Amino acid sequence: MLAGRKILLIITGGIAAFKAIDLMRMIKKAGGDVQPILTKSALEFVTPLTAGTVAGNPALSELFDLGREAEINHIELVRDADLIVVVPATGDFMAKMAHGFADDLASTAILARDKHVIVAPSMNVRMWEAAPTQRNFQTLVDDGMSFVGPDKGEMACGEFGLGRLAEPDVIFAAIKDYFFTFGENLPLKGKRVLVTSGATREPLDPVRFLTNASSGKQGTAIASALRAAGADVEFITGAADVPPPDGVNVTQITTAQDMYDAVHEALPCDVAIFCAAVSDWRPKAVGDKKIKKNGDGTAPSLEMVLNPDILHSVAQLEPDQRPQLVIGFAAETNDVVKHAEAKLVRKGCDWLLANDVSAGSGTFGGDHNSIIFFDGQGHQEWAQMSKAEVGQKLTNQITSYLKQPD
Repeated sequence: MLAGRKILLIITGGIAAFKAIDLMRMIKKAGGDVQPILTKSALEFVTPLTAGTVAGNPALSELFDLGREAEINHIELVRDADLIVVVPATGDFMAKMAHGFADDLASTAILARDKHVIVAPSMNVRMWEAAPTQRNFQTLVDDGMSFVGPDKGEMACGEFGLGRLAEPDVIFAAIKDYFFTFGENLPLKGKRVLVTSGATREPLDPVRFLTNASSGKQGTAIASALRAAGADVEFITGAADVPPPDGVNVTQITTAQDMYDAVHEALPCDVAIFCAAVSDWRPKAVGDKKIKKNGDGTAPSLEMVLNPDILHSVAQLEPDQRPQLVIGFAAETNDVVKHAEAKLVRKGCDWLLANDVSAGSGTFGGDHNSIIFFDGQGHQEWAQMSKAEVGQKLTNQITSYLKQPD
């Protein structure tokens, strides 16, 4: 999601400087390129060898390094970056940024910037609350910089309050948000995509329900990939083992009827992807009290009724209301191709992704998936891959389809 993005990461001398290493790993894993700059005080907490090894680029710290200046001018470091991130930002470095000091490589890069700056402060609560720091904070906001944190919590010094560095995953989310909002080359920007995910639950009584083993991981991975491609994602989810991805509009539901209502309320959209594991049936009657055991040792019988068919209902909408692309999922335990082909015709969707969820497959609840992709012209098997990779591959397929001339 950050492929080709170049991030200039300035690390200053706070006790939380080690967390910048975790942030670099996240950026690299997402395909981004990191150029670290360490202030003199940061060298007390993070070594250039560690930072450079993780980043894959030499960690820089000296302003007057003639060899390095000949190779890459410090001004060019800023010009070459897509974004500047300061993690952690001490009170001293915030003061330098606010007042335009440029007595080292890091502060010179800030003064010479022509890129956006994300700042993640970290300092003692008294230092954060001090009037000069708050004035500097407001100056930097007025200058157009954005802030992540600080968080409230216990300090290394033992005090409690605002001043803790935001967690690396929160800072990473802010970096992704920046590129999502202002980045270029987002192939699905301006497209509205609906994704259903997770498992529905059909109540039997106030304490029991019927459900399935869906973890919601695949739907979440798909929504995350779509969002990274610039899509405006409506994410309608039942019970799941993982939280929704950042930056999507979340609607939490319980039953199949809830999901049906939420889906139709969220329309219109350009693409609709039905990844949720929806209960086919529900009890006809729901007890208002806990169902008790019979005195004769027999189990109560349940009369079941069909739930609304969400995928079919959207696939059969009139052309002016129907999404341009309707995609379903088929979770099968046997004869996967046969059942999936029949479902594609029966539902009337454009594409169908079938997977084997039989015992031992590891699909439900696992991190990998084996997909057979149907598009009405035939089918193709995707090699087993992570659910994140499935999400990216499907996003690529959608992007190619939408780019085709009418």
